[in-house]
Amino acid sequence: MTELSRGGYTGKILRVNLTDKTTSIDEQDEKFYRRYFGGTALIGYYLLKELKPGIDPLGPDNKLIFTSGVITGTPCAGSGRSGVGSKSPLTNGWGDSQAGGFWPAELKRAGWDAIIIEGKSDKPVYLWINDDKVEFRDASHLWGKATLEAEQQIQTELDDKRVRVAQIGPAGENLVRFASICNDITHAYGRNGHGAVMGSKMLRAIAVRGHKGLPLANPEKVREVAKWLVDNYKTLSEGLTKHGTSGGVAMLNEASILPTRNFQEGQFDGYNDIAGPTMTDTILVGRDNCYACPIDCKREVEVGAPYNVNRKYGGPEYETIASLGSLCGVNDLKAVAKGNEICNAQGMDTIAAGNCIAFAMECFERGILTKEDTDGVELKFGNAEAMMLMLEKITKREGLGNLLAEGTKRAAEQIGHGASEYAMQIKGQELPMHEPRGKVALGIGYAISPTGADHVHNMHDSMFAVEGPPLEGLKALGIQEPLSPLDLSPAKVRMFKYVVDWRHFQNCAVICGFPPFSYEQISDLVNGATGWNTSVWELMKVGERALALARAFNAREGYTAKDDILPERFYQSFSSGPLMDEKLGKEDMQKAIKTYYKMAGWDPELAVPTAEKLEELDIAWVTEELEKSA
Repeated sequence: MTELSRGGYTGKILRVNLTDKTTSIDEQDEKFYRRYFGGTALIGYYLLKELKPGIDPLGPDNKLIFTSGVITGTPCAGSGRSGVGSKSPLTNGWGDSQAGGFWPAELKRAGWDAIIIEGKSDKPVYLWINDDKVEFRDASHLWGKATLEAEQQIQTELDDKRVRVAQIGPAGENLVRFASICNDITHAYGRNGHGAVMGSKMLRAIAVRGHKGLPLANPEKVREVAKWLVDNYKTLSEGLTKHGTSGGVAMLNEASILPTRNFQEGQFDGYNDIAGPTMTDTILVGRDNCYACPIDCKREVEVGAPYNVNRKYGGPEYETIASLGSLCGVNDLKAVAKGNEICNAQGMDTIAAGNCIAFAMECFERGILTKEDTDGVELKFGNAEAMMLMLEKITKREGLGNLLAEGTKRAAEQIGHGASEYAMQIKGQELPMHEPRGKVALGIGYAISPTGADHVHNMHDSMFAVEGPPLEGLKALGIQEPLSPLDLSPAKVRMFKYVVDWRHFQNCAVICGFPPFSYEQISDLVNGATGWNTSVWELMKVGERALALARAFNAREGYTAKDDILPERFYQSFSSGPLMDEKLGKEDMQKAIKTYYKMAGWDPELAVPTAEKLEELDIAWVTEELEKSA
């Protein structure tokens, strides 16, 4: 086994031109990696530098970037992730998404920090990366196949079951605007429609096998952080291991923040039927994980006839439980598990798919859509069969599914008759399964997110409403007091800013947020991998820099402060539950967003970092990129 040349990164970025079937290598130095790390910031660097404003996201000029981070592949929980970025076909703006699994570490061990996909192939292909050797292989026989069948066929062709595969499914081939890219079948880069970009380039998959060691500058420091997690995860992450990410469904329902019937309500009568403990007691047959992680938060489920769910497609995460369950009024866990399988097999974001179906259900119940529009389907809340059927129709772009495959924003605009009121989206991206009426800073995050509504690079207020590990970590940054989830004061905005900068750093590292590491432990992990003398402060600035790059990209595409808004529904009160007397104030939210702009050093009208802020973040070159679209 040979070793890579540097601790934490290889210094090599693979460029792949699908048009002329050539490859080349970008080599970057330590200064580059300290400034951009990987993930979101590295994507921002290349997209701003190399994409012209106004290009078609599904045209050959778009670029698709897969990138690891400086701790990807280290023998420590949370290090098995990577990011994907492109101009989003869903929002026509900034797009990036993250996923775990084993493919990211395999890419690093093959000797590559990132892959930049350019151009468009004239026929379906897949890439075969075997360390330094890169081949273009025909994928015509894979086109149209489900992800499991395609992965098995690729591994058979390459005669190696340890080959790791990142791929699209039929949804990406059919350019569904929220198509995903799947690692190892069950780990999805779900948001922003990168699967459609990959499909537009006629690239079905990237198969990787790496045989190189990943040297660590200070192996003992890395082992120390890793050992702490191994010694403590059973106590700190017990619920996540036992019931997965859907273990908190009952708690969310009790707090009236479980998205229900297209966000009309925050409580669902059938919540217990789809909750994590119910899954554990009924259809769960195994637990799975990502590279180097013992937490085992992933689910494996099996369901017999008539659904026939294959455990190799995993099991539904919380986002899926809510989006295909409570959001659609469906309390049939087996049907939700089948919906999850359909999305993983076809390569489609479960969050956006559930939103689109819930949107159509509300339009149907309000008389905006009729049976003539739905090909006779009784598209009402609670109809599990209709939910599963619409997933298939969206994948194939059949009937109403062809319209919903465009996302709720475009679909609503085409339907008309007031349908846009029921499209729960921001900047074109559908909302995740977290209710901003009960976590108000989350609402700020939805509004200002460069990807459109997102819950990963966001703040979940309830985590910081009481004394505990999350708040204890913030005390090192000067945040000393817990704040109510309904607080929208400048103090909450300050807390929000610090949390969000850190979340964006995590998407640069690229590290999972589930292992309960402190900020200092992650700093130690970075130093142990790279040999740097980094600090929590430097890592926070990496996150702030990443967000600045993404916002600059959006500004160049025409986005302004006017696009940082929430759907009107969230300024309406619930009709029942503990939050029925609470109302998110529109003026209060707008004031909080403006306060954030000032704290972040953003222009109040363009909602993009000022030239002075870009100088402070050491990315003054971005000012020239912004001037290209002035």
